[in-house]
This record gives sequence, structure tokens and C-alpha cells, in this order.
Amino acid sequence: MFTNIFSILALYGLWVLVLINGQALLAIGQKGLGAMLGPRDDVGELTGAAGRLDRASANSVTALALFAPAVLLQATQPMVLDSALLAAQVFLAARILYPVIYVAGIPGLRTIVWTAGMLATVWLYVVAL
Repeated sequence: MFTNIFSILALYGLWVLVLINGQALLAIGQKGLGAMLGPRDDVGELTGAAGRLDRASANSVTALALFAPAVLLQATQPMVLDSALLAAQVFLAARILYPVIYVAGIPGLRTIVWTAGMLATVWLYVVAL
């Protein structure tokens, strides 16, 4: 597993980019390129896997917005604690699994994985205090 907390942040940022682009491709496949190139006022909701990946990628952007400052706060510490590194590793694993589980439509497991990622983020803030 990755042992540099900042590399974990970079990897998660790349993963979010993959999700956003994957979601865009599914949206084009479902609604057509013409509809997605326009203002999308009347395109309607995405359904099925495209809709789930749309929601999962939006959730991943939100998670990135919470995770990034928590990781950057670690730079203010004299050293990155092992528990902070472990929390970042748990976050990365959970957030990679989350959209896969979401698109697969496994609701109970999705909640558990989401919670693990959120608790890992909270821990990063706690150890920065």
C-alpha cells in the first residue's frame, strides 16, 4: 500500500478524474453526444448504471473536498502519524470501492464503505488538532 499520505491524495484525485470521465462516457452513451454537448436543460435524469455513476462521482468530488484539507493539515504536523497514514489508506480503499459498489447496486455494503471513508477523514482532522 502507498506509504506517502500526499501520494494517496494525488491518487484519489486521479481516481475522481477517472470517475468523472467514465460518467461522461456513460451519459453520452445513454443520452447521445448531441444532447451532452448542449446546455442539458431538457436532457432528463440519467438512469441505471449511468445515473448511479453520476451520483457516485458527485459524491466522490464531495469526499475529495473534505479529504484534501485533512491531508494538507498533516503538512503542519512535525511528522505524519502512523494512524493518519492508515486513515488515508483506508479512505483510499473505501473511496475506490464506493463507486464500484454503488454502480453494482449493493446498498448495505455501499453504506458501510462510505462510513469507513468518512470516519477515516474525520480521524485525519482529529490527529491534526
